[in-house]
Amino acid sequence: MKDDIILEVKNLKQHFQLRKDYTVKAVDGISFQIKKGEVFGIVGESGSGKSTIARTIMGVYPPTEGEIWFKNRKISDRKKSAMDKKDMQKNMQIIFQDSAAALNPRMTAEEIIAEPAVVSHTWKTKKQIHEEVEKLLCYVGLDTSYADKYPNELSGGQRQRVAIARSISVKPDLILADEPIASLDISIQAQIINLFYHLKKDHRSTFLFIAHDLSVVRYISDRIAVMYRGKIVEMGKTEDVFHNPLHAYTKSLLSAIPVPDPILERNKKLLEFKEDLQPDNGKMLDCGNEHFVYVNE
Repeated sequence: MKDDIILEVKNLKQHFQLRKDYTVKAVDGISFQIKKGEVFGIVGESGSGKSTIARTIMGVYPPTEGEIWFKNRKISDRKKSAMDKKDMQKNMQIIFQDSAAALNPRMTAEEIIAEPAVVSHTWKTKKQIHEEVEKLLCYVGLDTSYADKYPNELSGGQRQRVAIARSISVKPDLILADEPIASLDISIQAQIINLFYHLKKDHRSTFLFIAHDLSVVRYISDRIAVMYRGKIVEMGKTEDVFHNPLHAYTKSLLSAIPVPDPILERNKKLLEFKEDLQPDNGKMLDCGNEHFVYVNE
């Protein structure tokens, strides 16, 4: 694996057997790479397997098949070494969609933000912890007075900012953002997205950014992958996919993006994606310029 590749997923499958005769193929044989300093977006409808990918990478679910490589180390093995686990816990952080459930209600914002750094022994003294937390609060747009507040005293946007501050406290090599703005108001969404954008520009942070809002993904991502029923149906540089979508499902998603013009919005036609075009028993075709599409044989 090349040195500039932070994460590589090879033929990853995540199947859940609900009954003896029924298995849900949440993720069904996907492969992609994320380079250092890159924002890789994954889009698709609810239930397409986006969040399952993030949880499998983090080790919440052991993969059914396939390999996950992080910084040239295979982390998909169930018997990971203590060194691999420690490195992964410090250098890979996740931001969940539901900030209310992701934050410990019995801990203050300062304790929540400092937890990864304290556990990894990055911050050692109380003075250092307090100073670093104040810096992070200011960076994510919160006053230092919020350090002593509990999650139930914060709004949804404020909780998500605390979650973001926690994720960047140890300066991880990779941040998995699992639909971090889906549960927020539109105005708050814009603020959080701008915060991610600054992280990308100022710190060259590497993100796996999961969302179902194509406009958001286009704004922040360098490359995107479009998922449907556990498979990647199209992948490429963001502008290539938006300007020249090749798969019928991608075209259907793009046609549903709202247009800031009432006349155009009223007259536009949505493209229907028919089930008989689903990407089963197909193959990925290289369309040039790192643009791939999944087609039936």
